[in-house]
Amino acid sequence: MVHKVENYRKINMFEKFLDFVGCQKNEKISSVNEFCEVLNGKSFLNGMYRLFKTDDIEKWTAITEQAFPLYKGRFSVFGYDWLGRIFALNKKTGTVLLFEPGTGEVLDIPASFEDFHNVEIADYNEDSLASDFFKKWFFQNNKYKLKNSECAGYKVPLFLNGDDVIENLEVSDMEVYWEIMMPLMNM
Repeated sequence: MVHKVENYRKINMFEKFLDFVGCQKNEKISSVNEFCEVLNGKSFLNGMYRLFKTDDIEKWTAITEQAFPLYKGRFSVFGYDWLGRIFALNKKTGTVLLFEPGTGEVLDIPASFEDFHNVEIADYNEDSLASDFFKKWFFQNNKYKLKNSECAGYKVPLFLNGDDVIENLEVSDMEVYWEIMMPLMNM
């Protein structure tokens, strides 16, 4: 999921992302820390992509480490998507990690935090957020907007031969979904 970074004006460090998600650019964001502060806990695109609240980062880092113990101490979570997949920054490489409870896999996305938002999400959202699958699910579920505590989790996880279809998804409390998937992933 690596894509060529196009040249664009950097009036706002995250301008492409903000344009894509439809945020008003009242404030100029000039750093990753400022991005996290200004957009703390926000949900974008009807719940397709969300940022963790600052108060929840420690809890979700611990949950993710428990589910994927080989990565303990090596990342810091920052966001999640509608499928309950967690995005984190690899402390060693500065690239983005994707923790997938439905598949039991971790993917290394060779993009910085800024490029992940401005390129991967803004330009390649099908690859990074399964946006076409989300749109089908969203309309099939009467435009249900997921709460920040919810995800569309797999009834039968893909790693247990579940099908990657809308009928295999159900709205779940994200913390409960991760707690259920954890022992299954670590069998």
